[in-house]
Amino acid sequence: MFALILAVLIGVVSGSRTLLAPAAVSWAAYSGWLDVSGSWLFFLGHPVSPWVFTAMAVAELIVDKLPTTPSRKLPFPFASRVAGGAIAGAAIGANAGFWVGGLIAGGIGAVIGTLVGYAARMRMAAAFGRDRPAALLEDAVALAAAVLIVAAA
Repeated sequence: MFALILAVLIGVVSGSRTLLAPAAVSWAAYSGWLDVSGSWLFFLGHPVSPWVFTAMAVAELIVDKLPTTPSRKLPFPFASRVAGGAIAGAAIGANAGFWVGGLIAGGIGAVIGTLVGYAARMRMAAAFGRDRPAALLEDAVALAAAVLIVAAA
């Protein structure tokens, strides 16, 4: 049950930052914190995977601040967040012996994170009078949450 809660939470992180959750679970798998070796998620533990996911996550953090970046609620960005959350949730679930439950929980968490994260960011941006401080705060919260979640898994 605890693993499913963590899978939902890592999905919420993906709803906020698409690639941050897969990067976090990839580092955890590579470091031996998560055992995905006997599942289809084995690629997350490959020595190259955490670096690739991290590079993509950093690029996402930069692109997110550009004025031309589309809304996370559009179909492709939304689906990408759900896919990232599902994969990250599946990794946490696989570590506990039930990747399917983790996959579903991570996807649900990503939907929640996408919608709630959007609303929170809009409110923070309104409070700050501009978007950049809200975006940076969202980055920091998502990163801290990802680290804490994979450490707890």
